Parts: sequence; C-alpha cells; structure tokens
Amino acid sequence: MNKNESHGKSAILGLQHLLAMYAGAVAVPLLIGQGLGFSTKDMTYLISIDIFMCGVATLLQLTVTKFFGIGLPVVLGCAIQAVAPLIMIGSKHGPGAMYGSIIAAGVIVVLISGFFSKIKRLIPNIVTGTVITVIGLTLIPVAVTKMGGGDTGHANFGDPKNILLALGTVILIVATQVWGRGFMRSISVLIGLVAGTVVAGAIGLVSFDPVREASWFHFPQPFYFGKPIFDVSSIFLMTVISLISMVESTGVYFALGDILGQKVGEEKLKKGYRAEGIAVILGGIFNTFPYTGFSQNVGLVQLSGIKSRRPVYYTAFFLILLGLLPKAGAFAQIIPEPVLGGGMLVMFGMVAVQGIKMLSSVDFNNDKNLLIMVISIGLGLGFNSMPTLFNQFPETVQMFTGNGIVISSLCAILLNLLFNELPALNSKNKG
Repeated sequence: MNKNESHGKSAILGLQHLLAMYAGAVAVPLLIGQGLGFSTKDMTYLISIDIFMCGVATLLQLTVTKFFGIGLPVVLGCAIQAVAPLIMIGSKHGPGAMYGSIIAAGVIVVLISGFFSKIKRLIPNIVTGTVITVIGLTLIPVAVTKMGGGDTGHANFGDPKNILLALGTVILIVATQVWGRGFMRSISVLIGLVAGTVVAGAIGLVSFDPVREASWFHFPQPFYFGKPIFDVSSIFLMTVISLISMVESTGVYFALGDILGQKVGEEKLKKGYRAEGIAVILGGIFNTFPYTGFSQNVGLVQLSGIKSRRPVYYTAFFLILLGLLPKAGAFAQIIPEPVLGGGMLVMFGMVAVQGIKMLSSVDFNNDKNLLIMVISIGLGLGFNSMPTLFNQFPETVQMFTGNGIVISSLCAILLNLLFNELPALNSKNKG
C-alpha cells in the first residue's frame, strides 16, 4: 500500500469516525440551547463552535507533548452528563455563570490531573468495566428510539419504513463485517450509513433543509455570550460533573488500551486528563461545553480493526473544517434518524461488550465484586430508565440521580473503595 493510498483510506476512516460521533456531538448544544431558550442565531453559533472545538479537543488528545496528550485514537465530544446541570446553572444565574463554571472546572481538572492519575488503583477494571458496560447499555435505548424515528411523540414514530431502514442498515453493517474483506470491513459502519441514506432519499425521507439553511462561513468568537461569572455553587457542581467525566474517560482510555494491546499507565493518564482540562477551559472561553472521550468511537475502533491515530487526525481536521463551514457540516445532519439509529445500535452494543470483556478479568468468585457490579449496573440502568423517581428531591440531587452513568460511576468507585481498597489497606497496615 503506497503512502497516498494510506492517507486516502485514513481519510475515509476519519469520515466514518466523524459520522459516528456527529449526532452525539451536536446533541449537547441542541439540548442546552433549547433548554435555555436560545435564539436561532445563537443555536447556529453553538452547533458550529461545538463541532469546531470537538476537533480542537481531539487534536489536543492525539498530540503527545511533555505536558498533555494521551496519544490514543480517541475522539473527544461534549459530555452529555453536563446537560442538566448546565441548564440549571444557566436558568438560575445566566450564561455567564454557566461558562464561568466550565472554565473553573477545566482549570481544576488540569491542576488535579497528576493526583487523579496516581489514584488509578481506585478505578480498577471492576469500576471501568462496569461504567463502560453501563454506558453501552444506557445508550442502546437511544439508538432504538432513533430507529423508530427519533421522536416518540411524533405520529410517524415506529413507521414500518423507519424500522425497515434501521434494520437494513444493521444488516448491511453486519454483512460487510462478515463477508467483507480488508478495508471494506473497516468501513462497515460508513457503508451502512451512506447506503441507508441513499435508500431513504429514494423514498423521500431525506431533507436537505439543514444544508440550505446553514451559513457558508463561521469564525470562533471568544466570550460570545458575554464575560464569564464565577459563582461558587455553580463551579462546585460543574467540578463534580467533570470528575465523573474523568472516570468515564478513564474507562474509554483503558478500553482503547485493551483493544490496542497498550498499557495505559500513570503518565498517559495524567497527560490525557490535562488535555481534557485544557479542552474544557477552551470550551468555556469559546462558549461551548465540557469535553470527554466518546465511547461510541471505541466501538468503531473495535469494529474497524484500525489501531493507528492517523484516521482520528483526519476526523479532527474534518471537525474543525465543518465548524468553520456550517453549510458543509450540515450534510452530516441529513442522515435520517432510523439509519443513524441502526448504526448506533451496532456501535453501542460493541461498547457494552467491551465493558463486559473488561469485567471478564474480575474475580467472580468474590461475592463483594459481584455486589459492586450488581448494585452499580442495577442502579445506573434503573435510575436512567426512571428519571422521575426523584422528582420530590431538591433539583441539585436530581442533577445526579437523573443520570445513570453518573450514579453507576459513583457507586462503583465508592463500593470498590469500601469492599476492596479499605480492607486491603487495613490488612497492609496491620501486617
């Protein structure tokens, strides 16, 4: 394979990564913007700058320096667990406090990155495997909802055409994986998404409105929504959310290390956390949102079998370009929900399986380990499926209980500390 072919194939693989994460990347600005009643102009800014900064954040993580960069094929996107807290902060204190809390949380992440990497023993396979499994299982219902059309309240939700399109996309991805050869297998998800979109277009289910309505050029503007306000309670809440994002990212890093056969040690983790912290600070300055490692792209690395960073570099450059050229970026939005749902079902399933694979190294004969997994997975999935369970509690409590990934992460860490780490420490001190 010559050098030009290598770059050409890497670019195609990079495009596949972009399409895999695009919906998740734009979901956060859409949800927060809608929750705070932003204007159409402000929403356009949010989405464009979000895509641009996803590319910048990914480049920070890919590029290894003395100070930052984990150097794994990881794509960074907006942390979904930050949505509810940011809407609450923005509603109570305004956008200034929202972005002030993001900047402050980013600074804190950078400052504690070295310490956090040293306590990785508190985040062993039983914790990261549990969190990754819950992430995959939590996201599968999102994929299934998209398979039906995306909006459960819409009259066309569950239309047979939607279901057939989604299943057809899944079947094509699976068929390419089973019978495809070489490079074709590595872009199975891209093939499924493109073919599904073409079929959807033939039956009138593709809208080019996002392309027509988007502007040609957009340039990042610091402090677009005004100067930041540093409210102590908002900073505390966003710092807690950032710590949870670090745990989630740790699971992503370990999952990628497992796939690539690389050891993710203390130094790599420290640089990875610092890159995330810098990305969060930039997110606050340019008025986007906190960034974290995207788990759906882990499933894509597993499916494609491509273990180099080059395709993800292309993804980062594509994201930056699309952020600057909204009309071009809008083409990724024409993929119909059912087609996207079919692709997501496969990828999120792979994420869950990767988490289960990580748990396979855990001692299942130890009843305490079983309890950690049972309670953490049970509460994470259970609370996520019934977010109204805590409606009688204060809003601050609901920010945590309404997010299954946050609950699962906290439970797994605390129970592992209680059942495994503290007893081991006591035995060591007695010895």
